[in-house]
Amino acid sequence: MAAGSAPGWAVGALGVVCLLLRLDFISCESQVIYGAVNKSVTLYASSFKPFKEIVWKRGKDKVVEWDDQSEVRAFLAFKDRVHLDTVSGNLTIYNLTRSDEDEYGLESPSVRNNSKFTLKVIESLPSPTLSCTLTDGNITLQCMILEAYNTHLELIQYSWDCPSTIQCQSGSKPSEAYVTKEGDLSQEIQCIISNPLFRRTTSIILSTCVPSDNTRHRFVLFAILPALICVLLLLKCFLGRP
Repeated sequence: MAAGSAPGWAVGALGVVCLLLRLDFISCESQVIYGAVNKSVTLYASSFKPFKEIVWKRGKDKVVEWDDQSEVRAFLAFKDRVHLDTVSGNLTIYNLTRSDEDEYGLESPSVRNNSKFTLKVIESLPSPTLSCTLTDGNITLQCMILEAYNTHLELIQYSWDCPSTIQCQSGSKPSEAYVTKEGDLSQEIQCIISNPLFRRTTSIILSTCVPSDNTRHRFVLFAILPALICVLLLLKCFLGRP
C-alpha cells in the first residue's frame, strides 16, 4: 500500500512546486534578458526586505559585491562597466559585448530565491535585401540578410506586408513569399525582419520583377515605318518636278 501511494505523493509534491512557482516563491528557471552590443542592460532584483549584502555572479565568478559595512566592489572585466543599486539590488551593465553573454545570478539573504538570468547580447540588425524572380506566372520574393551577420539568427522573425489587392502566399522558408503575376504590379510589398530588440524593413515594387513587354512598341514601329517611307517618296517626287 505504501509503495502504491508513492506516485500519488510525487504528483502532489509536483503540484505544490508548480503552485509556488506561480506565486513567485521559488524559481528554477533563469529569465532570458536581451541586451544590444555597446548599449546597457539592467538585471532586476526581487527583494522582500532591505538589502544588507549583495553578490552578483556571472557563472561562478563574481561580477560585483557589496555589504552595508563596505563599498561596492566590481571584478575583472566589469570594473568601470557596472552600476549596483544597493537599495533595489538592480545591476546595470554598460558597453555590452558579445563576450558578456552568460548566466547571471543574485545571491543575498534579502531575496526569496537566487534570481537567475540568461543574458543574450544582440548586434543591430542590418537592412535586408529583397529580390524577386518570375517563374510559371508567380513572382517569388526572397528577403535576405547579409552573410556577415551571424548573431542569434534563431531569434530573427520574418513577416510580409502586402496591400489588400495583393494576396501573398507563404514560401517554403519564412524568408520567402510569392504572388501571382495577374495582380496589381504597381503595388509595393514590404519584408520585415525583427528580433527582440530591433526591427528593419525593405520594400519592392512588383513591376520591377516582371520583364517589360515591348510587343506593343514593335507594332507601333511597324505601322509608322511604311507611312514614313511613303512620305519620303512623295517628297522626292514633288521636289523632282521641273
